[in-house]
Amino acid sequence: MNIDRIVLAFAGIMITISLVLGSMVHPYWLFMAAFVGLNMLQAAFTRFCPLAIVLKKLGSEPGCAFK
Repeated sequence: MNIDRIVLAFAGIMITISLVLGSMVHPYWLFMAAFVGLNMLQAAFTRFCPLAIVLKKLGSEPGCAFK
């Protein structure tokens, strides 16, 4: 898997966890889903993603979006 797919999978997992916790534990967990969504939006325009930087340093294969 390349960095692009790992970032998308991680974001999807975090949003799903946030929605489950928001419905079962406390609605404040929905702020985590908002944070992840906003981070994805800014990464689309700036190409800056902290997770992609960490994955690149760990040796993951780069994709088209985060080189």
